[in-house]
Amino acid sequence: MGVYLIDVGAGEWLREDTGEGGMGGIAKGLDAELARRGLPSYVPAPERDGALGFEEKLSPSMKGFDALCRARLTPEERELIGDWSVLVPVSLDAEIRLPIGSAYTDETVIAGAPQVLVLAERLAAALELPAEIPEATENLALTFWFLEGEAEELAATRPGRWSEDLDTAFYVALYLRAAQHSLRQGCPITYS
Repeated sequence: MGVYLIDVGAGEWLREDTGEGGMGGIAKGLDAELARRGLPSYVPAPERDGALGFEEKLSPSMKGFDALCRARLTPEERELIGDWSVLVPVSLDAEIRLPIGSAYTDETVIAGAPQVLVLAERLAAALELPAEIPEATENLALTFWFLEGEAEELAATRPGRWSEDLDTAFYVALYLRAAQHSLRQGCPITYS
């Protein structure tokens, strides 16, 4: 059990039945808000056979990540990177709040992946994240890399800002890879 960050396929995004994992109400709410802003509707990319999925478990402490965000980001930027419940591959000038409950909140907060990516890239540069941190190549790739010793092994041979707090590095990498995956695959990311 625990909290996971996962990608959402087109079928699940458009499905009305929330009991079956559908997010149709959120999809309709997003489209209504986009229309109100004069933007086109969001159409998720079709699901492709063999496409890489995104699933990571949020298990380390977020205390260091929160401190890093407080030191490097404005309050508005901290809210943008840390308070969303759905990330979409659409550029949004401001997050969208919908009165629809999501997995862990009473409302759904939707953020644009391009904006989250910019913030995650700034944090990654501040920590000097190494290139060896895995891309989203398989489910739990980041989780296992950080929690099963590979991060510690690299930190022993290539220490740096990133290795001073591996929990913080995990969350920076997590949000960086989530935004990249959302944009690359054209899919939403949400908590489960």
